[in-house]
Amino acid sequence: MLNMISTLDGGTAVSGKSSELGDDDDSELFKAIRTVPDVILVGAATAAAEDYRPVTLDAERRERRAELGKAETPTLAIVSGRLSVNPDARLFGDPDHKPLLITSTNADPSKLVLIGDSADVVILPDLDPTTILNHLGAARVVLLEGGPTLNGQFARDGLIDEINLTTSPTLLSGDSARIVRGPQVIPPQTMTIDRVLLGEHLLFVRYLRKKQD
Repeated sequence: MLNMISTLDGGTAVSGKSSELGDDDDSELFKAIRTVPDVILVGAATAAAEDYRPVTLDAERRERRAELGKAETPTLAIVSGRLSVNPDARLFGDPDHKPLLITSTNADPSKLVLIGDSADVVILPDLDPTTILNHLGAARVVLLEGGPTLNGQFARDGLIDEINLTTSPTLLSGDSARIVRGPQVIPPQTMTIDRVLLGEHLLFVRYLRKKQD
């Protein structure tokens, strides 16, 4: 799954933050979508820009997950090839909900010491999407929350089955990245519209991978 917000002209961030584009409706949808996955996967730059914190769900959503045999909250996994994370960030502030920090053999060993036991760290030989998903093998549903470069890697490898896209009625221009950025997807992946919701200001569309004939 992929969950993103963009402007009418495809921009995804204002001053580096996508949260500047949303409103209360988008916030509620964001929380609802987070009820679904086993793992939430996000790049380190996005986690820092959006000031991520440990994942929390209300009692009703935790109960709903328990009924489905899922953990009370999804695992938050941060992808950081060089461990470019701030060990003092709020993300690492809850010992009962430690994030999974996915890094590579290129990571600076001294930074591992700074992280300490505030995260569960896994070191992979490389950070291509297939390697990451193989490590998350027990996860049936993975939710991508960006950034565009990480999304682009999954799109390139044909691994996005669902896109939840919020569109803000805003023109941004500038050089803000699209919801996916990177090598062209060949052949282009076709999605079908599954659901459309209209908020007070924003448009929400759920797209699913088109089934092959």
